[in-house]
Amino acid sequence: MVDSTPPPPLTTSPQTTITIPSSPSPVVVVESKTPKCSITSSSFSFPRPAIRVTSEFDSDSLSFFNKVSCKVFDNLAKFKLSFLNSKNGEISDPQIGFVSKYLSLQYDVEEKNALVKSNFNVGEKLSFRATQNVKAQQGEVAMVASLPDPSYKLELSSAVPSVGLPRATFRFPAGEVSLEEREEEAEELKKALSVSGIVKGQFLNGIWTAQYQADDLNLRYSYKDEQVSFIPRISLPSNAVAFAFKRRFSPSDKLSYLYNFDSSEWSAVYKHTVGKDLKLKAGYDSAVPLGWASVWVGDEEGTAKTAPMKMKMQLMLQVPRDIKSTALIFRVKKRWDI
Repeated sequence: MVDSTPPPPLTTSPQTTITIPSSPSPVVVVESKTPKCSITSSSFSFPRPAIRVTSEFDSDSLSFFNKVSCKVFDNLAKFKLSFLNSKNGEISDPQIGFVSKYLSLQYDVEEKNALVKSNFNVGEKLSFRATQNVKAQQGEVAMVASLPDPSYKLELSSAVPSVGLPRATFRFPAGEVSLEEREEEAEELKKALSVSGIVKGQFLNGIWTAQYQADDLNLRYSYKDEQVSFIPRISLPSNAVAFAFKRRFSPSDKLSYLYNFDSSEWSAVYKHTVGKDLKLKAGYDSAVPLGWASVWVGDEEGTAKTAPMKMKMQLMLQVPRDIKSTALIFRVKKRWDI
């Protein structure tokens, strides 16, 4: 018996048909919507952290002080390396550092010692900090509490291991006062509470400052306007009196003078600036005694980063009483960003 059922139709795989129109119209290409997966090497690449290299040369010691640092973890921390290069090419005093917002570590390779510092906040009003010298097994812990008025703070700090009562410091807008326990110098060691502090205030057109520490009281008054600064000070009970005088002749010329009445020693410095990156200075110090003159290229108080070509230079001539001992000192500091 023969089956009369017709055979099923043949199935064909889908094909893409390209139709070329007769008119000179643009060709339309239809692409398959099947998703494609591609892996490129850039998907797994990590950006190299920027490296900063700073080298400072001092002709007096004929040595180089070098620092290398780079930021890691998306600029959340910094690694640092520093070392000295002598004139013979020997490397000494290597230091390795790690610095972050809450933790810093400084390791001395030669001494095999580490200095660890940490700080963190508990809420908005309370903060803690700790310091530990690993080799000496000594450190300090401190707690700082802000009062309802943020300009007033109370700090308690104690040495580790503890040797007595913690040190208490109260800070306020006009200064601070500290209370701590110390040993009196006597045949029998006795501990007593000691008070120290500093207070500042406005008086006429200047600021007066009183600082008390270790039974010494230092009084200082600072008057300053656009052209003249006058700063007398006295120390009690030694009655040591000194005063500083500064006169600005123009925006680029300034004279500074300091005199100590108890020792009759004095010093003077004249400074002339040319723009932001050139400074000429000359002075004399009777305590040494020594006369000197120097030229600064680059901001003396700034960093090499902001100097022209990221380089600072100083050339100094020192002339003592014995002219034969005259010395010429050269210092240069250069930074590279790699």
